[in-house]
Amino acid sequence: MSNMSKPKVVVTRRWPAAVEAALAERFDVTFNTGDRPLTPYELRDAILNADAVLPTATDRIDASILDMGAARTRILANYGIGTDHIDVTAAKGLDITVTHTPDVLSECTADLTFMLMLMAARRANEGEDELRAAEWQGWHPTHMLGTKVSGKRLGLVGFGRVGQAVARRAHWGFGMDVVAYDPAPMAPEAYSIAGVRRAASINEVLRDADFVSLHCASGPQNQHLIDALALNQMKPDAFLINTAGGGLIEEQALLHALWFETIAGVGLDVFAGEPNIMPELRQC
Repeated sequence: MSNMSKPKVVVTRRWPAAVEAALAERFDVTFNTGDRPLTPYELRDAILNADAVLPTATDRIDASILDMGAARTRILANYGIGTDHIDVTAAKGLDITVTHTPDVLSECTADLTFMLMLMAARRANEGEDELRAAEWQGWHPTHMLGTKVSGKRLGLVGFGRVGQAVARRAHWGFGMDVVAYDPAPMAPEAYSIAGVRRAASINEVLRDADFVSLHCASGPQNQHLIDALALNQMKPDAFLINTAGGGLIEEQALLHALWFETIAGVGLDVFAGEPNIMPELRQC
């Protein structure tokens, strides 16, 4: 089939080689060989001139980009779990379908959650930094003790696919007492998978948990869900884990909590201004 008869597709970042090969076989495809985030102008041009655009979380497709009379693009097929970076309402107004890939990364994200939890609690990154800097003086009983994860109380904010996967690991792997809050109606059996107790409010989770892990939607409705007030409700020896979305945490308030040790620590996979990260956070 010639390229003239194939749908025109724009892929905004580099994808795995096997996937790119399959796309190239089926479509008239343009790859972003430089693998840098496209500019708003480039994203707009792609939507105007391609049949399909395949964006990722680094592509903010907001109303200003979609402010056009008509678009050739019929689908924004997002490479990722969420669509918070896409103005779905504006896309619908142009008759553009927006898709994403739910559940593909649920187990991987749950693994990552526990990696961050263990690293923060057991001070793994601090130990590695000391070792690589040739500053380690050998083992002694009180050096970088950290705190254990096993048997502690885990509080989940959001109890969808990822939250449930984390709950299974916590209960069966670490003997943790798990409490979860999710405002969405959910079948009772979802909570019974690992003896999870359903909290009546997010405040209950923040107040009672040794580890608070975020697994809720990171859109405008939850912007700065974890602010100074929320952080002040956490126990001073509790840890905050975020693999859901940088906008969920008010980072200035988090800095203050870390500086003044009103919480024990934090494990972050996501940041508000990615790829730019507050310099002060790097120093905590």
